[in-house]
Amino acid sequence: MGRVGATVGATGEAEILRRILSRLPASAAVVGPGDDAAVIAAPDGRVVATTDTLVHGPDFRLAWSTPFQLGWKAAAVNLADVAAMGARPTALLVALALPDETPAAFVEGLADGLAAACAELAPGCAVEGGDLTVSDTLTIAVTALGSLDGRDPVRRSGARPGDEVRVIGDLGIAARGLAVLFDRFSGPGGEPLPVTAAALGALAPDAAHAVSRQLAPRPPVAAGADAAAAGATAMMDVSDGLALDATRMAQASGVTLDLERSTLGEDAAAALTGGEDHALLLTVPPGTTSAGRRIGVVRERGAAALTVDGVAYERRGGWDPYRDWDAGRG
Repeated sequence: MGRVGATVGATGEAEILRRILSRLPASAAVVGPGDDAAVIAAPDGRVVATTDTLVHGPDFRLAWSTPFQLGWKAAAVNLADVAAMGARPTALLVALALPDETPAAFVEGLADGLAAACAELAPGCAVEGGDLTVSDTLTIAVTALGSLDGRDPVRRSGARPGDEVRVIGDLGIAARGLAVLFDRFSGPGGEPLPVTAAALGALAPDAAHAVSRQLAPRPPVAAGADAAAAGATAMMDVSDGLALDATRMAQASGVTLDLERSTLGEDAAAALTGGEDHALLLTVPPGTTSAGRRIGVVRERGAAALTVDGVAYERRGGWDPYRDWDAGRG
């Protein structure tokens, strides 16, 4: 992060809050920031709620991500979870745990990223409150709220034999970006090296694009409500890899999801095992004319929850922080 300019420890909570709020759009809540709690309208009497935490180390590297990218990603991963229920995001609550030496300008960039992600991915959604505290480890915790607008939620347990398996969004691109970061932006001891504009410009265009999608994913948030309206029977956010998340959907629904390798692109392995694109995985009745591209079919439950071209797929891949986090890698 560097140590240029005032730090949050020297600036104080009131000024940091002022800097954050001054960069966010006007509140859309009944009662927005400034009181002990926000009051958020619930148009049909129900609220979709989700939360996700980004921790320096296992979830991001300050050498790789700008404050803007971190704010964007913190918003995007939560907006995607709301969308996966078939809901429209309405509000974010953001809690920041910041080391004393964090530059005060860092929180301004973070706020800009939060605001930009909401504006582009979920117009009408805004940051309506949160919390600030101090910690040795930079942590960003976001709670997202959403409205079903009169529809039933689309759960991962609704897939039915005969449904088509579809996806909306990218598969495997963010994982390729992470591989580029570890390969091209890591020192001899595995320490992360800064991602500069010059270094990014030296990459092949597809590699640079993959890095950008890793650091600032663009999930198809608006497509969640559209898929629900089109009749999606099951849906979930692909955050941990298609194979792992498709297995979760199949298990929740008591079915087998049979994916078609030919639909997964040239790098099917990356599409199956790579996470963090935050695409939407869904099932729809056969003949549905909208809602994503077909990648398979739902079958009666067989010996395996997930098959690819009819063959049991055993290599789950995907991210498990308790299994995969290695502090020695950064």
